[in-house]
Amino acid sequence: MRCPFFLSVLMLANAAIADEVVETPDAFLAEAFGTQTSSPQTLWLDNKAQAALRPIFNHLYPQARLHYWRSGTRSAWILDDTGKEFPITAGFVVDGGAMKLARVLTYRESRGDEIRYPAFLKQFVGVSLAGDRLQPQIDGISGATLSVASMQRMARAALTLAPLTADAAATP
Repeated sequence: MRCPFFLSVLMLANAAIADEVVETPDAFLAEAFGTQTSSPQTLWLDNKAQAALRPIFNHLYPQARLHYWRSGTRSAWILDDTGKEFPITAGFVVDGGAMKLARVLTYRESRGDEIRYPAFLKQFVGVSLAGDRLQPQIDGISGATLSVASMQRMARAALTLAPLTADAAATP
């Protein structure tokens, strides 16, 4: 009798950790570029790109390529990074070496979802890199330490990758 009860509780616990789509990628891109969203471009994560990402994530980024969107000097990135146990998907817009927009697109953790609220996300507007750190510093959220750290890593990655693609866009 205990076994079926235990299985029911286990199934409910797994169902509670469902993907929460906060914003669709299309809605994020429309917010970033308006109606002039272009087709995605591809950045192959070659040795140079992986060397730039490794210090941020403390491992190689697990994809061979990333899609990004560009309009003029503005680029948009949709990245994934693990919070505590599950990936968080977030979108970032970079222009002129500074963050213009940050959004949580899909949240999969059981706690720490306060990072999706505008009060937290507005801290990223205007942030740039000072060496390997975000400047100004992003304030944390009690109980969401790992989710905040994930967002900071992804923001650093977007700010690091944007100049790599700007160089490629300037090359005829």
